[in-house]
Amino acid sequence: MSNTLTDLGEVIASKLPNAVTASGVNDFGELVLNVKLEKIVTVVEFLKTNSAMRFSTLIDITAIDYPSRKNRFEMVYHFLSMYTNMRIRLKLQVSEDGMVPSICEIHPGANWFEREVFDMYGVLFSGHPDLRRILTDYGFRGHPLRKDFPTTGYTELRYDEVGKRVVYEPVTLTQEYRQFDFMSPWEGAEYILPGDEKETESS
Repeated sequence: MSNTLTDLGEVIASKLPNAVTASGVNDFGELVLNVKLEKIVTVVEFLKTNSAMRFSTLIDITAIDYPSRKNRFEMVYHFLSMYTNMRIRLKLQVSEDGMVPSICEIHPGANWFEREVFDMYGVLFSGHPDLRRILTDYGFRGHPLRKDFPTTGYTELRYDEVGKRVVYEPVTLTQEYRQFDFMSPWEGAEYILPGDEKETESS
């Protein structure tokens, strides 16, 4: 099967030499193509309309955040051909302020996938018909799946019984972070732990 996928990747790369920068089969037996950002629409359309491939089912669109990279985000597309029973993964890189061409015109189902990536990562899609948040609230600040997003978030939402409305407030921790002692119990602590007072008094 891996030989078949390798051959398929080589065929696609030869058909789209200006769009595909690399192809190969990963350790999980999946065909992966690295695609140029500006050519993603061309590649997706080719994979869908080519009679020998017909990758007409869009499975998923997601992203991976690499804060240390110049092109911070790696976009990942998964497609399935129910005619050949094969799967393919497309990958491309985009900077934090870059824009990814939308594939909604080719795959209408990409609409919500792209909105989710925008909501979670802040990646912008050019040509999207309705690019707005889909999972978080309209007043939400930030993008939760970015590596630099704080685990507590920036604001918290609650219902105010007095005002009979939903209010946003800055996140406040109800207690300070605990100080944990990682000393081995066999080394002996220099202080008395709660519950050990009686043993000290009896000795």
